[in-house]
Amino acid sequence: MKVQVGRVIKSHGIRGEVVVDVMTDAPDVRYADGAELNGTQAGRERKLTVESSRPHKGRLLVKFREVPDRNEADSLRGMQFFAAPLEREEDSEEYYDHELIGLKVVHEGTQVGEVTGVMDAPNRKILEIDYEGREVLVPFVMDFVPEIDLDAGALTITPPEGLLDV
Repeated sequence: MKVQVGRVIKSHGIRGEVVVDVMTDAPDVRYADGAELNGTQAGRERKLTVESSRPHKGRLLVKFREVPDRNEADSLRGMQFFAAPLEREEDSEEYYDHELIGLKVVHEGTQVGEVTGVMDAPNRKILEIDYEGREVLVPFVMDFVPEIDLDAGALTITPPEGLLDV
């Protein structure tokens, strides 16, 4: 299984850098110097090697070894990068998005839905849940999601009154 870790927005400058919208919890690993990324664009695949990366306005500026100039960088617009999921430490209380998507949702002892997506918001993630046939958003915080059991494929929610009615 591969997970999306970024997408090229546009070229930047004349030296072949591109602006990348990062979609990973570990940009320092995924976009480290020498890291290889598998890019997909308009049905074609291409392997690129990170030469350097640096933060820029909430995104990353990335220079690839295979991209010498702006013309080549322009051709990468819209390219999506995919990679194998990172392994997390056994005792870690952090979860990757792909681990949460598809989990069954339990509320008051009854299965009521499934996690269909994860949104990144400032300071936290928000779970997109198909709750009894409609989409609800639940902040991914301990007060609202006190239990996650990846082995059982489920998580328990305890939202405040009214949150599921919105």
